[in-house]
Amino acid sequence: MGKQLSKKRRRNARSFGAEIIEFEGPKFRAERAPPPIKALTPTQGDYLDALRTSPQVVVIGPAGTGKTWIAATHAADLYRNRVISKIILTRPNVPCGRSLGYFPGSMEDKFAPWATPVVDAIKERIGKAPYDIALKNGDIEMVPFEVMRGRSWKNAFVLLDEAQNTTLAEIKTFLTLVGEDCTMVINGDVSQCDLAEASGLRTVIDLIRSHSLPIPVIEFTLADIVRSGLCAMWVRAFEAAHL
Repeated sequence: MGKQLSKKRRRNARSFGAEIIEFEGPKFRAERAPPPIKALTPTQGDYLDALRTSPQVVVIGPAGTGKTWIAATHAADLYRNRVISKIILTRPNVPCGRSLGYFPGSMEDKFAPWATPVVDAIKERIGKAPYDIALKNGDIEMVPFEVMRGRSWKNAFVLLDEAQNTTLAEIKTFLTLVGEDCTMVINGDVSQCDLAEASGLRTVIDLIRSHSLPIPVIEFTLADIVRSGLCAMWVRAFEAAHL
């Protein structure tokens, strides 16, 4: 009798195209069982320790050091293990070339190309199908920085990328949006500011240090570049030429 009932359930599931989802334990266990994030440099190790112990982390440094990848991967793990219920991705609309207005589609469509590095890291960690479901359900949001005023989040991981391009007023607004049980990462490279005015990120770092605020500031250097040898070569060349 038990075998017949089991066969009937499986047959009904196939007939209606039903997807049986296991709600016990981590999300998407069947789709991904990734290994723990491994630090490739001592500074990456400090970064991971800060993410695990502090609700707010500021991380700065040159391209290729893993600033964004580690934050996105850590956020995906928190979401997959049900530690948080949402991932919020944002960055200021200050292009180094063409602006968002040149891209077709809605504001979300315009923003999506800029979020690609973060999205790719999350997909790699939880899988494409679970990512698409999370995006559709609003568990993952890509929010243009310009429309964030008045919003707040709880039980979320919030990543502000390219924070060197925020003004003082913008980053002041951003820092007041965080709610309960949130982790906030402010990520940028103060040497690559595209603003005509002072960077809000630089001001925040000065405030943290001058007031001894309990917020870790993780600072990567040229020695921490792990993306590739060519990446390191070019970053060093531009640095040496003061460009």
